[in-house]
Amino acid sequence: MKNLFQTGNMLKSVLFLAIVMFAATQSKGQQLKPAERGYAPVNGLKVYYEVYGEGKPLVLIHGAFMTIETNWGQLIPQLSKTRKVIAIELQGHGHTPFSDRKLDQATLASDVEGVMKHLKIDSADVAGYSMGGAVAYQLTIQSPKRVKKLVIISATYKSTGWRPEVRNAFKNMKPEMFANTPMKTAYDAVAPDKTKWTKFIEQMIVFAGTTFDMGDANVAKITSPVLIIAGDNDGLDKIELIKTYQLLGGDKFADMGQCQNHISLLFLTRGM
Repeated sequence: MKNLFQTGNMLKSVLFLAIVMFAATQSKGQQLKPAERGYAPVNGLKVYYEVYGEGKPLVLIHGAFMTIETNWGQLIPQLSKTRKVIAIELQGHGHTPFSDRKLDQATLASDVEGVMKHLKIDSADVAGYSMGGAVAYQLTIQSPKRVKKLVIISATYKSTGWRPEVRNAFKNMKPEMFANTPMKTAYDAVAPDKTKWTKFIEQMIVFAGTTFDMGDANVAKITSPVLIIAGDNDGLDKIELIKTYQLLGGDKFADMGQCQNHISLLFLTRGM
């Protein structure tokens, strides 16, 4: 199988990959109803959340352009059998209204923390996918006591964690490329104001194309146990991913030195 990033138009390839990953996570069949749902007044915004199940709290943070349902729909029924699952929709996504407030990881992480405060959850395990993974990194850095365990799925804490081709593609995205996509269908199904679609996409394109770096030193200070999950063609630079693994205490042989057992790295690959 040829690498997706070596063939065809780069911009179309990255968008196609995003749509495929989006569609692959959509749930099918009967939907599980949340035990609680609502809006948390946070930082001048009403942030939508859903709560499922009982047990130790687990916060889920979705990826870019996604909703709770499209990102986590298949997983929540299983996770909520033993855990209290709190799923959040970030600014402009799903039920959470569009806002002209500038998007950045620190603000979104503060929103997540605000929802936790609203629900009186002092700390929780946190799982984030793609954009949500970056927000999860930021939450752990700025509010370490809030995060017991951290699961990062196809995400990075700095722009250079993405392949150069992906970073270039982010900068060249156009709103019209998202027309007639599963993202648009999901948005129309639940957005409080469907007329904000174009503004939302424009805002997200600016966000995706903005360089960010949470700092190697800050990541190295993370003490929460971390599970990093990555796919072979999810757009991450795997050399940078290994460096992240090392920063978090990985790549140590426990029998020959100090044991570093709070970081795990899982690669998902598919033969063709």
